[in-house]
Amino acid sequence: MCLIGDIHGRADLLGAMFERIGAEPESGRARVVTLGDMIDRGPDSAHVLAMLQAAQMSNPARMICLMGNHERMLLNFLISPDRNTVRWLKVGGDATLRSFGLTPPDPDRPDPEALDALRMDLAHAIGPDLLAWLDARPAMWREGQIAATHAGADPYHPLERQSPDALLWGHPRFVSAPRRDGVWIAYGHWVVEQPFAESGRIALDTGACETGVLSAAWIDRKGLRFLQVQG
Repeated sequence: MCLIGDIHGRADLLGAMFERIGAEPESGRARVVTLGDMIDRGPDSAHVLAMLQAAQMSNPARMICLMGNHERMLLNFLISPDRNTVRWLKVGGDATLRSFGLTPPDPDRPDPEALDALRMDLAHAIGPDLLAWLDARPAMWREGQIAATHAGADPYHPLERQSPDALLWGHPRFVSAPRRDGVWIAYGHWVVEQPFAESGRIALDTGACETGVLSAAWIDRKGLRFLQVQG
């Protein structure tokens, strides 16, 4: 299997990672999991979503795309574009709007009528099929003793009893307390200088948008190793 960290609108790096995965001897049978935060900050969120939707729908058993907190923020904005959800624009949503051909408003002076119009324009630009696909992204995936979420999990609770906030936004105990069930959690959300695997945690967000480095964990019968592409 291959688990890919936060992409954040870097379609170039996603394409390069797909090529890198394709060079692996067993790539044809490998399951690929993206860990959420497909969008925002980078220049090509619309393209990233199109690439991942096409890949996932063409082979749903082999391609898993998880939801991250940035996808959740976009969906919340579409549901209720108000002073709370407009925060999405300040943390990278403005770049996603531009990728869909829309002009971001001033997030410090939100006009309710303008935001409502923007909500409708964005929903139209995304389109019903892609929007339904995005809304259906799961927050967690598991195979054996490997689980994947966007931001980790509360180590005090079984994986089937995790709150959405813990999976999408993180939990303070995740980095300080080990899990007792022996499950390794692959996650993004928290930017690290280099990917690592220790104490039941596999950290894979190397800040693709800022650093130009997209990281992934390749796991097979020989163990775990990291794949990286740069752009």
